[in-house]
Amino acid sequence: MRMQVRIEGGIAHFPGLAQPINLDTDTLPAQDAQEMRNLIVAAHFFALPASIGQPPAHGAADYRRYIITVDDGTAHHTVQAVDPVTDQHLQDLIAFAQKHRTP
Repeated sequence: MRMQVRIEGGIAHFPGLAQPINLDTDTLPAQDAQEMRNLIVAAHFFALPASIGQPPAHGAADYRRYIITVDDGTAHHTVQAVDPVTDQHLQDLIAFAQKHRTP
């Protein structure tokens, strides 16, 4: 299973944050790979709509947008979520990806 998370926008632009986070259960340690699978299942990721949340019209550039793509070999799905992400399971999935960002 592969997951890519891209983070766009926010108050300040940091090039390191603009790089996508690419994770693959084949290359993660076994415990992390299982955690990623569990988080995707808990979020009902493949059932989520393609777009979640709308930033307010004023100051929208200051809000982060998360573009999350998951491919499990049989299904491929992309979800765009805008801050504030209110779904706790989706927050956990984003936090997992950020924790595994390589410098």
